[in-house]
Amino acid sequence: MRQVRLIDENGTQIGVVDTRDALRLAKEREYDLVLVSPNSVPPVARLLDYGKWRYEQQQAEKEARKKAKRTELKSMKLRPKIETHDYNTKLSHIRRFLEEGHKVKVTIMFRGREMAHQELGYKLLERVAKDLEGVGFVEMRPEMLGRDMNMVMAPGSKPSAPVAPSGSSANSA
Repeated sequence: MRQVRLIDENGTQIGVVDTRDALRLAKEREYDLVLVSPNSVPPVARLLDYGKWRYEQQQAEKEARKKAKRTELKSMKLRPKIETHDYNTKLSHIRRFLEEGHKVKVTIMFRGREMAHQELGYKLLERVAKDLEGVGFVEMRPEMLGRDMNMVMAPGSKPSAPVAPSGSSANSA
């Protein structure tokens, strides 16, 4: 690379100069010669304080990360035979999480003979999804994992997918 298009520290275009002259000019002004666009013809180089530029880039990235919205996966556990007041309390917690912009994993925990009545879990999760329509939508349909049945709800008002199981395991009791 014999020549480069040179841009000075103020952003003013100097023009096409010999690479040695660009390096000499950078040394005289106590700046670094940084190749900005190596693929163009001739390549574009710029005079800048690389350490200062890198520091500013890091600060900008740090600020962007600080402002980025973080979504957490909150969790709420229910039992198939939950009482009305307890259900309403847990539902209000789920509603608050969704309104804050978090996803919520709703888990139905089965014990003992309750495993024989998984349809109760599906009905309960369907009821949760219906009661929270408009605040959140079902992102992951209910599925069994061991003795737990899980469903994930996300904030927003997309139309909910049907909560009923895809297989016939809920009707086999």
